[in-house]
Amino acid sequence: MTTAAPPAASLWSELRDAIRGTGADYTAIPLRRAVFLLAVPMVLELVLESTFAVVDIWFVARLGPSAVATVGLTETYLFLLYAIAMGLAMAVTATVARRVGEHKPEAAAITAVQAIWIALLASVPFAVVGIVWARELLALMGGDPWTLEHGVGYMQWALGSNAVIMLLFVINAIYRGAGDAAIAMRVLWVANALNIVLDPILIFGFGPVPAMGVEGAAIATTIGRGTGVLMQLWILFRGGKHIRVLASQLVWRGDILRNIVRTSLGGVGQMIIGMTSWIFLVRILASIGSDAVAGATIALRMLMFTTMPAWGMSNAAATLVGQNLGAGHPERAESAVWRIGWYNMAYMVAVAVLFFVFHDRIIALFTADPEVIAVGGEWLRIVSYSFFVYGWWMVAVQAFNGAGDTVTPTWINLVFFWFMQIPLAWWLALHLDWGSSGVFWAVFFSETSVGLFTLWLFSRGSWKSAQV
Repeated sequence: MTTAAPPAASLWSELRDAIRGTGADYTAIPLRRAVFLLAVPMVLELVLESTFAVVDIWFVARLGPSAVATVGLTETYLFLLYAIAMGLAMAVTATVARRVGEHKPEAAAITAVQAIWIALLASVPFAVVGIVWARELLALMGGDPWTLEHGVGYMQWALGSNAVIMLLFVINAIYRGAGDAAIAMRVLWVANALNIVLDPILIFGFGPVPAMGVEGAAIATTIGRGTGVLMQLWILFRGGKHIRVLASQLVWRGDILRNIVRTSLGGVGQMIIGMTSWIFLVRILASIGSDAVAGATIALRMLMFTTMPAWGMSNAAATLVGQNLGAGHPERAESAVWRIGWYNMAYMVAVAVLFFVFHDRIIALFTADPEVIAVGGEWLRIVSYSFFVYGWWMVAVQAFNGAGDTVTPTWINLVFFWFMQIPLAWWLALHLDWGSSGVFWAVFFSETSVGLFTLWLFSRGSWKSAQV
């Protein structure tokens, strides 16, 4: 007499488990279920994060192109901060995932504490520079008179409160590495929902609250993210499904800290290369005019909005690679990457079709300025051509990072972004006088090339031997 196999879990029950979080061992459960449980909360987390970016710029756009340009110019400096935060987050995810895969929860918790120390220390220089030299930084990037008069407060808030950005990135990376992606999702839901509510109140005023203009957008963001950080810390010490920090573990461990810094250097390097290339592109656009910067800024927010779900799936690949390498299952790690890569490609092709067909109408949701619509719509159309490859690149590069090999993507970014994208953008936009179109075509050529090369390099398998 044979025993019937237990019924497979329904899609609804799996979705409920993914949103609530489970204590599942992602190195042992069926791979399809592991991908689903990790990818769903990571996608939902980044969907709301990208929704915040779009809503934020929608409210700011009511103040005019110069206000949007203020946000865009400030973000060129925040990109440097994001580079450090995201590079550190890559190392933290990889290291925590490896310790969890090795079934060493205490080592994972101590690693988390060291990451928090690093985040706090790294935030100090940005806060000082942003508060003291805000006007000079805006002038350096070519800000117009309106920006130099009204945008200083925005930059002071954005950079002065950067510690909440650093902590939000790093602590959520701890949760993702541990497999507690549902916690990271809920934290960002709260932080960004609060920001969306506060945005119109602080920007335009409501009742006794005065209208603060573009500065109000930065204050709303700071309050929302600060609340999210408090929530993160409370859960971290209370204990999630896979990780908990005890008071006795709040110590300075130089050896672990140095290992995180060493691993993060590659991640920080690849992000700085990518982000600074964007700074050069914005500077080229600023020399063309505020309309070009405003159009590119709105288009960038739409790109963030639509690609964040793909990055969520890619983050799931990083966690699965790290944990399965820690458990001694490199073949399972590779299978997870290829599976997620196909999902990502299908999603990005759908987005590409949307951008190609409705590019101008999408930008028109945010502004009625015909010049801004023309610039932003053109970028969405041009970048859509590269999305077939870009979806695979996201997963492949996160596989390297999840394995702890952050150096390889750094060298790749250096070649394709600095040595290809920036010179090509300058040559097409200014030398050949293509204007903003030249910048957008340079982005297309460089990102298509980097995607194909990274996927080929991943297929060679050297990442399986990385140590963290």
